[in-house]
Amino acid sequence: MNTHKNARSNRHSRLLLVERVQSQGWPVADAASAAGISKRTAFKWLARFKEGGEAALTDRSHTPHRIRHKLAERTVQDIKRLRLQRMTGPAIARQLNMPRSTVGAVLRRLGLGKLKALDETPPVRRYQREQPGEMIHMDTKKLGRIKGIGHRITGDRRGQSNKRGTGWEVLHVAIDDASRLAFTEVLASEKREDAIAFLGRALAFFKRHGVTVERVMTDNGSAYRSHFFRKILHERGLKHIRTRPYTPRTNGKAERFIQTSLREWAYVRPYHSSAERTRASSPFSKPTTPPAHTQRSAIRHPGSG
Repeated sequence: MNTHKNARSNRHSRLLLVERVQSQGWPVADAASAAGISKRTAFKWLARFKEGGEAALTDRSHTPHRIRHKLAERTVQDIKRLRLQRMTGPAIARQLNMPRSTVGAVLRRLGLGKLKALDETPPVRRYQREQPGEMIHMDTKKLGRIKGIGHRITGDRRGQSNKRGTGWEVLHVAIDDASRLAFTEVLASEKREDAIAFLGRALAFFKRHGVTVERVMTDNGSAYRSHFFRKILHERGLKHIRTRPYTPRTNGKAERFIQTSLREWAYVRPYHSSAERTRASSPFSKPTTPPAHTQRSAIRHPGSG
């Protein structure tokens, strides 16, 4: 059991109290004062130690031994059965003529508070292309522009109430499925013009490293669904694969790369400006450790050449 966060004593201090009174001959009042508890509380712990020894000095459960109005197990099972039929909490309460709060408490206790708990977790499907270039994953991530260190670090909120936001810039990512060779840039937007320009530079980057791209996987962002983006892919003979809506895990390699970039580069320390953050990406531009059966990988980040 967890000790109460505001408890004046714990198991070790209570044992010390007992030792001072019984072994060292302290008066109970003095031992209680030293422990920061009342004399009455000190006598309580001394009595418990006399009854059950050191094990009795731990906190007891505050759960009542008997609950007068506890729901019958049959009622709990009825609530569970109706929930498994995908009925809502209010609907179950109406059918069983029970308070909605009671039904909600039972559902939460059973772990069925949300309907998605009834859905089976889809199995993890891991895949990896055999050869570099068979597929590259593309994605974007908005980054707030930086104009000085903010109040969350400095603690200075002066001028914050009327200060308008400095806007956004966008991290564009392209990562090869097999080798994990990655190319990224920080651009002004995620619109189709920037997405198409980034695609061209990414393909050139992979080509310089001996990787011929065959497929491109993206999400369903407006830039990737645009006619011009599809046209560029068609002209270059690339197959376009889009993820299913609301399933970012399909494009998981790009998603994971973005999270690593945010943690180890974008937000690893305070920056005074967006330009400083972009320049700071170069130390992060180191080869990643590839799987044993893939080629050696490298990471290229914004401003790294």
